[in-house]
Amino acid sequence: MAGRNFTTLARPALRQANAPGLPQQPCGSASGKMHVAVVLTSTEATIGALRQAAGLARGLNVCITLLAPRVVPYALPLDRPPVSREFTEQYLRRIASQSPVETRVCACLCRDKLQALTAALAPHSIVVIGGRRRWLWPTAEQRLARKLRCFGHEAILAG
Repeated sequence: MAGRNFTTLARPALRQANAPGLPQQPCGSASGKMHVAVVLTSTEATIGALRQAAGLARGLNVCITLLAPRVVPYALPLDRPPVSREFTEQYLRRIASQSPVETRVCACLCRDKLQALTAALAPHSIVVIGGRRRWLWPTAEQRLARKLRCFGHEAILAG
């Protein structure tokens, strides 16, 4: 499995996780709180998913983590993504600031989005994915939710 570079952003401070390789523990599993993961899709859909996750978290001891796997094409080295890390971090901070509750951001550079998500998620995680639904042809978000359910996670499509 190819190494991954993980960056963890916490609002308001910025923290860098250890260098290449998988994190010591899944994103958001350090505290004793229950965690809800929100997967980054489009800006509007992700903000809607963050609001829905905040609704789920209301009144409970829940921490929300925004998971942002950034796929790097094989033509580029894994540590040189097509979009700079600084730009990505600013973008993720802007999205996390739209959440009504405290939100951590876990960003990773990877070759395969599904592998990165399954490595970053704790077993049997609650995952909220923003996106549309279609009846005839499933959207990419619907297919991702179905695959995450196959891995034993509770995937909710918000949209």
